[in-house]
Amino acid sequence: MNVIFFGIVIFVMSLLIIELGFHALRIYQNPDRALVRKRLSRSLDDDTADEGDPSLLKKQILSDVPFLNQILSALPWLGRLQMTINQANMQYTLGFFILISMTFGLVGYLAGWIFLKNIWQSIPIGFGCMSLPYLHLLMKKKQRMAKFEKQLPEALDLIARALKAGHAFTSGMKLVSEEFKDPIGPEFDETLDEINFGLSVDDALKNLTNRVDCLDLKFFVVSVILQRETGGNLAEIMESLAHLIRERFKFRRKVDVLSAEGKLSAMVLVALPFFLFAALYLINPTYMTVLIADPLGRAISTISIIMMIVGIFFIRRIIDVDV
Repeated sequence: MNVIFFGIVIFVMSLLIIELGFHALRIYQNPDRALVRKRLSRSLDDDTADEGDPSLLKKQILSDVPFLNQILSALPWLGRLQMTINQANMQYTLGFFILISMTFGLVGYLAGWIFLKNIWQSIPIGFGCMSLPYLHLLMKKKQRMAKFEKQLPEALDLIARALKAGHAFTSGMKLVSEEFKDPIGPEFDETLDEINFGLSVDDALKNLTNRVDCLDLKFFVVSVILQRETGGNLAEIMESLAHLIRERFKFRRKVDVLSAEGKLSAMVLVALPFFLFAALYLINPTYMTVLIADPLGRAISTISIIMMIVGIFFIRRIIDVDV
């Protein structure tokens, strides 16, 4: 039974590796092909669409593999994952992300099965390796949103100066899209494209808040929508909002300084057991082998790791101050 299961896992992993290899080769030979196809697929209809009923809505391709794209399109709960990929500005599709996650999971499972010789103990290792691409995706999203938040005060000041010079609000957004790099420049440029294609300013700004996970941006959008409904000096609102965001940055830095000691202590507490295990294993391997070879030792190690994860969660809740 184990041999058959092991063969099936090897076969599936081989298919995934071949697919990933062909995908990487296509990207290497034609680096701009994927981007061009992605843009065309969002604006053109499918080949099966009726000629007399053209669609004006954007259609998003979730995978370069047709049958996989149909399967992913039928799963509505994958929309949040696709939104995370867009917010991280990753150049691969959702289907490629799922394929690479499955590959990581199978490789981790095989590695656990080879070393532990136990199917049930290898499954958590496989799931842990499968989550690595998602953790990397969340890290890239967090970095991009943080960069957007740092660019926002300067962008608001530029819009305020454009309004004082007599330009329209959309002209100020156009200046931001031209003068600023990713992420705020392309995001504002996409908002202007939606406005130019007939979407109202309010709806386009609301779509911007859906694409960008930034609390300060929501304040900006609410301020613009209220000003358009009630009136007022929009330039002064932009300047006040930019000043408020900068003050929040200063306060956040103070909080980071005050919580730095707690974060360092947490890092030491988390890393100390692993360093102690490695040191004792180098000094006396037979003394620590019991935790790996003996079933009771493996159970104790598993319980200890679970307790460490719970401890890390509580420590993070204590030292992570949301400003």
